[in-house]
Amino acid sequence: MAELDQALLELARAHGIATDYWDWQGNHVTVDAETVIAVLAGLDVDASTADLAAEALAAHDRAPWTRMLPSCLATREGASTMSWVHVTDGDPVDIWVELETGGGRRLAQLEWNLPREIDGRNVGEARFEIPGDLPLGYHTVRARSGGHDAAMPLIVTPAWLGLPASLGDRRAWGLATQLYSVRSRQSWGVGDLTDLTDLAVWSAARHGADYILINPLHAAEPVPPMEPSPYLPSTRRFFNPLYLRPERIPEAADADADQRARLAALRSTLDDPGLWRTIDRNASWAVKREVLKIIFELPRTPGRELAFEAFRRRAGEGLERFARWSVLSEHHGPRFVDWPEELQHPSSPAVASFAAENTGEIDFACWLQWVLDDQLAGTQAASVQAGMALGIMHDLAVGVHPYGADAWSLKDTYAQGITVGAPPDPYNQNGQNWSQPPWRPDRLAEQAYAPYREMVRAILRHAGGIRVDHVIGLFRLWWIPAGTGPTKGTYLRYDHEAMVGILALEAQRSGAVVVGEDLGTVEPWVRDYLSDRGVLGTSILWFERDFAGDSSPLAPERWREYCLASVTTHDLPPTAGYLAGDHVRLRERLGVLTRPVDQELAIDQAEREAWLAELRSRGLLQPGADVEATVAALYRYLTRTPCRLLGVALGDAIGDRRVQNQPGTIDEYPNWRVPLSGPDGEPVWLENVLVDRRARDLLTVVEKI
Repeated sequence: MAELDQALLELARAHGIATDYWDWQGNHVTVDAETVIAVLAGLDVDASTADLAAEALAAHDRAPWTRMLPSCLATREGASTMSWVHVTDGDPVDIWVELETGGGRRLAQLEWNLPREIDGRNVGEARFEIPGDLPLGYHTVRARSGGHDAAMPLIVTPAWLGLPASLGDRRAWGLATQLYSVRSRQSWGVGDLTDLTDLAVWSAARHGADYILINPLHAAEPVPPMEPSPYLPSTRRFFNPLYLRPERIPEAADADADQRARLAALRSTLDDPGLWRTIDRNASWAVKREVLKIIFELPRTPGRELAFEAFRRRAGEGLERFARWSVLSEHHGPRFVDWPEELQHPSSPAVASFAAENTGEIDFACWLQWVLDDQLAGTQAASVQAGMALGIMHDLAVGVHPYGADAWSLKDTYAQGITVGAPPDPYNQNGQNWSQPPWRPDRLAEQAYAPYREMVRAILRHAGGIRVDHVIGLFRLWWIPAGTGPTKGTYLRYDHEAMVGILALEAQRSGAVVVGEDLGTVEPWVRDYLSDRGVLGTSILWFERDFAGDSSPLAPERWREYCLASVTTHDLPPTAGYLAGDHVRLRERLGVLTRPVDQELAIDQAEREAWLAELRSRGLLQPGADVEATVAALYRYLTRTPCRLLGVALGDAIGDRRVQNQPGTIDEYPNWRVPLSGPDGEPVWLENVLVDRRARDLLTVVEKI
């Protein structure tokens, strides 16, 4: 293992790359030089030798002096800050800000620093003030000196987000579920937006729920085979038409008798009982896609046609690139790296020619997103009309598929030769590789974070909230060089002031709440920072312990106020299964433990018994109580915390036991393909959930918080 020399250490620090860290067992780890060099290469920095590292460090130090203004600046409402401007030494400079809504104002110069010689020219550095009373929004700082002009995007973000006015000061609860698993007798093998609407209306009208948290609905592959994980999408800006209910598209009502018979015949092919034992996205999508193509060909009214055109204009180039990727994938396969070379970049003339030759197919891909937008809007509206303060809370995945639409259409924004994952932790002691390319922080800044903010804006368009999976990724991500394992990675930092700030800005404009999933290995200051910005954290009961004391269960009055609290999460079994230790036995069977199974079972049992003792000590659980009563007691414990949002897992409400996802596995376990089931393991229809006695009793525990 090569040692980190001084130049490499400084170069890594300059690019936000960690050269050491503390692991989950409290050990101090020094990162291999090979890892640092590979991560730098992902940023197009060659540090393969000591001389090259020194040259790269000098170039990095020199780069700001070659430009008049920084690439981008994010600041907070109410806080003044300073920025620099570089001009020929002695030349006057005029600086002003143009506001997003029009108008502008001059900026004051504060100081002038000693010049530096760059390419035979003395370059001076002036500091100017960004005042704290600028309005929220996306503005532009402009500078003019010596006949040269420059511009810098300036993003003013909310100092505090908090809860939207629709919720007021009261606490709220909602359901959490994986939508694909929630199937009615009318759905097409996979839970869809009509099922979500019915679940939302029932939980709001009958039980007073204020939101439903669902899995990411990001788009996957356009044709089978479809990636089962909603956390490994093709794109995070557009949605998966798998969740459409074809009959709810207005044009479907205008089908003639022969067309209706054809649609019904196709739908009937999914009635095979064998298809309902698991979630078969491929079978469902193959049939649904054929039906949607028939509906697409049906005539639209002039008003509907105008609405479609307006949607395409609003979605802009991003939608057109996504549609082109979709059709190219149908013609050449899902991995764009296997396409003809001239088609591997979205801006190539060959791609433009392909689009011109396949306008009908591209129109269909755009139409799918339009009808999805329509049904998403209907679901959110119905949720709010039924009484929800928030409505649907969407989930934002950490990243995207390495060969998907975003990796192709935003190719230059992603690091090459790098994937994202997580270092070893108690629940996956081998670490994790999520096979996702990471965004390059430098490229995001150069684009004023446009890909990021467009993605967030699209998700919040018809939502009352957004849950950010692995919110720590807005601060730092675990970069893993290609060809190595998760233990050979290191952290790379992002501009969290910009990433969190933009998230808060878009949420405030949408009237939405933001929940950050801040579980796992988290630097303590990060939780404080999120709290200070009004971003809610996540508290899972099993993980809430008094780590400053004896690691006993954390007393309810000491839980965080600004968080979403629940008993379990989709990466753990439903509570009935967790109480039985199913998660330990499953991990042992799949080979993802690094300690003996007996030791793991003993540790796990001791932790569960500590919680049960805590429940009994507070009079919430009687000795000898059955599993159903124990689950109810755990949720009752949540009601005694100050947490502003409580989440009830739908699986817990009906006694499900099987985990939806086992981290660290792909095909060893049917991740993301497990239907909502009852205590006996048999799939349960949504219609049965809505009249289930167990569900009614559990929701009664939280509905009056």
